Amino acid sequence: MSQAYTERVLDHFQNPRNFGQLDQPDISLEQSNPACAADRIRLDLRFEEGEIVDVRFSGQGCVISLAAASILTERIKGALLADLQDLSRDEFLEMLAISPRASQLKCALLAPEIFREAAYGEPEWPR
Repeated sequence: MSQAYTERVLDHFQNPRNFGQLDQPDISLEQSNPACAADRIRLDLRFEEGEIVDVRFSGQGCVISLAAASILTERIKGALLADLQDLSRDEFLEMLAISPRASQLKCALLAPEIFREAAYGEPEWPR
């Protein structure tokens, strides 16, 4: 899909899921996107026996970065960490249902890269 703002992206931007912060998260990580000065996302995660039992995101950013964070939280909440480790960059972009321009790619991938860093200690995507 070539357009940047699909109905899905706009819905998640206007009605973000899992927005806010967790009290006493197991892991919390915040990062910014130097390519888009407005993007700063924090993820709070709570685990039980390898399952993500709760997740919240907060921060500010462009439409794509905030929608991507919302879509990510829906995807990972209730999932096992082991099942998410092989989630590829292309699979995540398919979930967004967009094909971001090169200048928007970092916006779209900020939240999942924060998640990979927090959960696995590495922001690198599986090949």
